[in-house]
Amino acid sequence: MGSGHAHRLYLPGGSPVHRLPAQCKLLAVVGFALVVVATPRERLWAFAAYALLLAGVAAAARIPPAFVPRRMVVELPFMLFAFLIPVIGLGERTVVLGVSLSVPGLWAAWNILAKATLGVVASILLAATTEPRAVLLGAQRLRVPGLLVQIAMFMLRYLDVIMDEMRRMRIARESRGFQARDLRHLPVIARSAGALFIRSYERGERVHLAMLSRGYSGQMPIIDDISATAAQWAVALALPAAALAVLGLSL
Repeated sequence: MGSGHAHRLYLPGGSPVHRLPAQCKLLAVVGFALVVVATPRERLWAFAAYALLLAGVAAAARIPPAFVPRRMVVELPFMLFAFLIPVIGLGERTVVLGVSLSVPGLWAAWNILAKATLGVVASILLAATTEPRAVLLGAQRLRVPGLLVQIAMFMLRYLDVIMDEMRRMRIARESRGFQARDLRHLPVIARSAGALFIRSYERGERVHLAMLSRGYSGQMPIIDDISATAAQWAVALALPAAALAVLGLSL
């Protein structure tokens, strides 16, 4: 599938977690997330145990302590939504720091925050220890539909190309004295977005024609595919297995 694609979420290393095949880590993260979602929200100690499991994985992968918190910004919309639920929720109410909050809303907010945070951290650890291209190869090994894998691969490969095109268009606008300051400038931004779409579409057509001329038949060739041994599967699935054991004890 071509050369790798560096990503700021990936942290190069030689830890045991880095060396695990991508398909093992993908299945482990999905299994862990399913166990976390199935955990009753009232089992507070179970969520603490899940967090300790993820901390153990981060330590085994030699992830710096500040690496994960800096990349959890993606969770902010969920956090804002969760903080609003106790305020606008119905049912029994309680006073916290002088603010009347819904008790069912507090439980719902905790449920969203705890499970979303654990899922995001698990995904960050996966991205930090697995190259993006390897993740897609792992998805292919897990029998994810090939068309979806190819779409994701091309999106990953050409995302930087589109971003560079956007940067050049912005520089061109600014070199002509344009600065988007209010709503009156929206038509210019809209025309730029339309031009970017047309350029991206035309580039995609050219890439597709070039691929067809080189023998593309609907399936990307896999140059280096890594199979997993039974020991590697056992190591990777230890995380969801341990989480499942915690869930069993909490029921």
